[in-house]
Amino acid sequence: MKRLITLSFLLFSIVVFSQRKFEGKATYMSKTSMDMSRFDKMPEQRKKQMMARFKNFLEKTYTLSFNKSESAFKENVKLDAPGTSGPSWGRSNGQGSIYKNLKDKKMIEDTEQFSKRFRIVEDMEIPQWEMTGETRQIGQYTCYKATMVKVDNTIDWGSIFSRRGRNNQQKDSTKVKEEKPAIKTQIVTAWYTPQIPVSAGPADYWGLPGLILEINAGRTTMLCTEIVINPENSIEIKEPSKGKEVSRDEFNTMMKKKSEELRERFQNRRGGRGGRGF
Repeated sequence: MKRLITLSFLLFSIVVFSQRKFEGKATYMSKTSMDMSRFDKMPEQRKKQMMARFKNFLEKTYTLSFNKSESAFKENVKLDAPGTSGPSWGRSNGQGSIYKNLKDKKMIEDTEQFSKRFRIVEDMEIPQWEMTGETRQIGQYTCYKATMVKVDNTIDWGSIFSRRGRNNQQKDSTKVKEEKPAIKTQIVTAWYTPQIPVSAGPADYWGLPGLILEINAGRTTMLCTEIVINPENSIEIKEPSKGKEVSRDEFNTMMKKKSEELRERFQNRRGGRGGRGF
């Protein structure tokens, strides 16, 4: 039975790739949960107000445009409801994207942070996915599970506003300067479908024999909610060309420095208000 399913997928792939045109768009819904334990001393009403402000930062939708060799992943920007705009550094102006080129093995993230636009250019190294053999159905597509352990370079912006983040920073400052910070890793789980035979996926994920329809990484889940193959209007995928070109390491260093400046500024302001937060 498994051999028949595999053969069916192979025949489907051959038919699709024999077509003159193969392109599509996939819509993803992204949800990120916040570690509320760091706000354990905050009144419940204040917590609810804070979560309302952060809603648009924690829940987003994206569109992945793809063809046989290229893809572009971009946030769908929507207007903020009054009082729920959240932090300015968490909002998108609709200009950013993550572009991947399988032929050139090049990935470019177009992003704007602190009113400055950057092009983060990096080589695409093949991800070390491990196939599990597990399957599940997502919509009309049969999906296969793959996992990998990935270095987590994301900045914990939430720690800027918490007492725990301030306490940890004070503890860190007492350590020997030469001591290197521990490398954070996270387990990433992907569900991909060979029925759409492109090595593409949301955010910076790729490298599987089929489109990735779901990603679970840390506190974030990205799920595909709609797919359109070969739409009537041709899809145009452009390589980002605007912004200052930097490497991933250079960008992470700059963002870490900015996050430390924000934390210090917030804590000084908080102290001046007699310890009040939001």
